[in-house]
Amino acid sequence: MKIKRLDMFQIITLPAVIFVFLLFILMLSVYFYNALPAFFREGLDVYFKNTWQASEIPSKEYYGLAAAIWGTVYSSIIGVLIALPISVAYSIFVIDYAPKKLKNIFIIISDMMAGLPTIIYGIWGAFILVPFLQKYIMIPLYKNLSFIPIFSYPPTTGYSYFSAGVLLGIMITPFASAIIREAYQMVPFTYREAAISLGLTRYEATKILLGYIKPAIVSGMILAFGRAVGETVAVSLVIGNSFNMSVSLFAPGYTISSLIANQFGNAYIYRHMLPVLYAGGLALFIIGLIVNVIGIYLLMRWQKNVRI
Repeated sequence: MKIKRLDMFQIITLPAVIFVFLLFILMLSVYFYNALPAFFREGLDVYFKNTWQASEIPSKEYYGLAAAIWGTVYSSIIGVLIALPISVAYSIFVIDYAPKKLKNIFIIISDMMAGLPTIIYGIWGAFILVPFLQKYIMIPLYKNLSFIPIFSYPPTTGYSYFSAGVLLGIMITPFASAIIREAYQMVPFTYREAAISLGLTRYEATKILLGYIKPAIVSGMILAFGRAVGETVAVSLVIGNSFNMSVSLFAPGYTISSLIANQFGNAYIYRHMLPVLYAGGLALFIIGLIVNVIGIYLLMRWQKNVRI
C-alpha cells in the first residue's frame, strides 16, 4: 500500500515538475529567439565590444555589452568578498554565542532583511551609503593610495563599482548567512563534544566545525553570487550607469540588469537596440543558471555526506 500511495503522489506532482521545466525552456527560447537579430548583425562581438551608440538611422547603430558584463561580474565579486566573512561570523555568533532569548530575534531580523524590496536598499544606498563611502573611504584611499590601480580613479560622485559592491554585499549577506547558519546548526553535537574533549579552545573547535561545512559555505556564496548578478534597481541607483571598463573600484560602471532597466523603455525607437538587450538578458540568464546549478550541486553533495 505504501508503494502505491507513493506512486500516486508522484503522479499527482509530476505535472508541476513538467510545468516548471517547460516554463524554463520557454523563457530561454524567448530570449534566444529575440536575441537572434543581434547575433546575425554583430555575432558574438556583441559580448566583447564596449560601445553604445544609439541612432534613429539603423546603419549608425552600434552596441556592445562588454562594459555591462564586466560591471555585473566585478560588482558581484566585490559583494561576495564582503558578504563571505560577515555571513560566516554572523552564523557563528547566532548559533554559538547569542543568548537564547535573542537568538530567534537575530534570525528573524536576518530573514526580514533578505525579504525586503530591493528599492529600499537602493534608495538607502543612494542617499546614505554612497555619501558615507565617498567621504570616509573613497576620498582617503584615493588621496593616499591613488598610485595603486584599483584606487586610481577620482571618486567625484561616489557612484561606482565599489558602492554597488558594498550594497550588494549588504543585500546578499542575510541570504548567504541563512544557508550557512542552517548548515552550521546541523553539525552533530557529538562533533562539538569531541573537539572540546581533545582540549581544543573554542576558536580551534569552531575552525574545525567550519571545515566540516565548507561545501555549504561555498554553496551559499555561489547562490548569493547568482542573486547579486541579477540585482537591478538597487545597483542601478548606486553604480553610476556609465559604459566604462576599469579595474578601479571608484570608477562608475554599468551592469546588464541596470542597462536593461534603463534602456528597455526607449529601445523600441531604435531598430537594433532591443535584440541587443535580449542578448544581454540571455547572457545574464546563462550566468545565473550556471552559478545556481553549481551552488545547488555542492549543497546536495554536502547533504549526502552528512547523511552518510
